[in-house]
Amino acid sequence: MRIALAQINPILADFKFNKEKILQFINQAQQRKCELVIFPECTLFGYHPFDLLERSELVKKQEAEFKDLVKNIPKGIGVVIGLITRNPEKKGRPYFNSAAFLVKGQKPQFFNKQLLPTGDVFDEARFIEPGSLSKNYFQWKNKKFFLTICEDIWAWPDSKGQSAYKLNPILKVPKKKIDMVINLSASPYYVGKMKKREYVAAKTAAYFNAPLMYANLVGAQDEIIFDGASFVMDKKGKKILSCLPFEEEINVIELDTLEVWHKPAKLSIVDELRRALVLGIRDFCEKTGLKKLHLGLSGGIDSALVAALAVDALGPSNVVGIALPGPFSSPESLNLAKELAQNLGITIKTIEIEGMYQAVLTSLNKGISLEGFSVVHENIQARLRGLTLMAFSNLQNSMLLTTGNKSEYATGYSTLYGDMCGGLAPIGDLTKAQVYELSNFYNKQGEVIPKQIIERAPTAELRPNQKDQDSLPPYKDLDKSVASIVEKAAPAKTSTDKWLLPILMRTEFKRWQAPPILKVSGHSFGRGRRYPIAHK
Repeated sequence: MRIALAQINPILADFKFNKEKILQFINQAQQRKCELVIFPECTLFGYHPFDLLERSELVKKQEAEFKDLVKNIPKGIGVVIGLITRNPEKKGRPYFNSAAFLVKGQKPQFFNKQLLPTGDVFDEARFIEPGSLSKNYFQWKNKKFFLTICEDIWAWPDSKGQSAYKLNPILKVPKKKIDMVINLSASPYYVGKMKKREYVAAKTAAYFNAPLMYANLVGAQDEIIFDGASFVMDKKGKKILSCLPFEEEINVIELDTLEVWHKPAKLSIVDELRRALVLGIRDFCEKTGLKKLHLGLSGGIDSALVAALAVDALGPSNVVGIALPGPFSSPESLNLAKELAQNLGITIKTIEIEGMYQAVLTSLNKGISLEGFSVVHENIQARLRGLTLMAFSNLQNSMLLTTGNKSEYATGYSTLYGDMCGGLAPIGDLTKAQVYELSNFYNKQGEVIPKQIIERAPTAELRPNQKDQDSLPPYKDLDKSVASIVEKAAPAKTSTDKWLLPILMRTEFKRWQAPPILKVSGHSFGRGRRYPIAHK
């Protein structure tokens, strides 16, 4: 049997679009003479719906498109798709996260996800009722399959014997001889995630003594990035098929011989990270209908990297850089911003803020008397920049990209309604070291980001001769502490850890008001972080 793995990028709640895309990929599978095609988790609804499931009329619309999909499936091919279905029982939660096996002229078979993730960015148990894996066997053309959905295979203890679940439901499934395990997934990307997927897939394949197909969603939804990178693993845990990461693709395997259609080249970690962020920006724009992006170009490395990513995502004609020199900006910063814009092929506009700054100080002094120079003066400049950038948003219907990184956000080294203004924070989950790494990657085949931007000391230029390291520990130490304290929730051990932890807790109110942050680590700021603001 020839099986197609259809790795697609659906749009949340655009049921007609998703249905038509599914049908297109089914036709592609038929052209490749496949008898079965497998799609990822929640392909018809999009993933994750979260509180859209409060609106039952949306589920009704999905059901109408599902009926139309069933009618239009071509003859001779079996199809497995993911969708949301209703729980017919009065007790329990209203929906199942389901897979449907479809054949022209036959009644659909449904299989329901049992393990429901509630950690990090997910809270499926809010609306989804757990199913029962024991019912998830099916047959097609004399081949036997066992179907799982994403988290269902993630209860295996890790190398330290730890698991997020008390029981592994797979171990309760009556074992039967099968030809393949199928897993429909919507597994978010972060650096190092693939090793974890391969581990649980290999354990599952070994348990059933059968190859396993892992069909993963591709695309981004708000801050969550799905990398695709679907694969097939033989029963001994060896990968025999891989799909392209961060792109839609159809790939084919012959079940009897395990011969595959093609194998993509492996990406470096830094290129993987770049592609993830580019996909995150592009999908955020495409799925919200935004066509233009802009950002403040300071002549610093963070804004330079965000500009390069934005150009990768939407092209140079759809990105504008805005330089905002103030009373403490150096001429070098403006020149470097212009050089970067020229290298990227983007328009740059220069708007001086010193006149606005002096006018605001004059007005404030009449009412509240500002004596000396303080953080008030620094933040006024940052907020005037934010005001100007948001004015451009209103004028041009363009989305402002925020340029703060994770190390700055962790320390509260950012200004609410100033440099935190924007609709999306593309690098808000990158440490400063990752910012440098990606910037150097862009320069591998020629200087995209001016070398001087990479080499100069980071500065906000909000007071005379200001440098980031006047207020922060060295970034090499701070990055390590951010990884330890934020991502691993480890106890504070080093002097930098002990400096960071109370500041991290004190500045949570800022991160609650940050734009969506593209998630590329195991624990990011944003939806998956649920720290309270008011506590001792």
